[in-house]
Amino acid sequence: MPKGKCAEKRKIRDLVIRIKFVYSEPRWSIIKIIGDETKGTNEIYEELQKKSLGMPRSTLYYHLSSLENEGIIEMAGYREEGGGAPEKLWKLRVRKICIDLRSGNVVEE
Repeated sequence: MPKGKCAEKRKIRDLVIRIKFVYSEPRWSIIKIIGDETKGTNEIYEELQKKSLGMPRSTLYYHLSSLENEGIIEMAGYREEGGGAPEKLWKLRVRKICIDLRSGNVVEE
């Protein structure tokens, strides 16, 4: 198989892995909760509880960190209220992941 074809297959395989990572619960729910807004960690946690996706906060922090490391979400700042530790605010960094089927190029928007 020519080198170019192997590189294209690798790109597509990497994209499929990334989509499976993002599309799993509860990550997909976190992405949908954030949507086009900026949401605090507490708001995300409360929405997950309403959707019966109860989990310890430590698990939520793990998923937020994973989504941030993957470049899907980013920290938008902090909210300081009530004298406690500041709450992280999150927003989507990537709204779309597209693939050009002819070239194998992956584009994020």
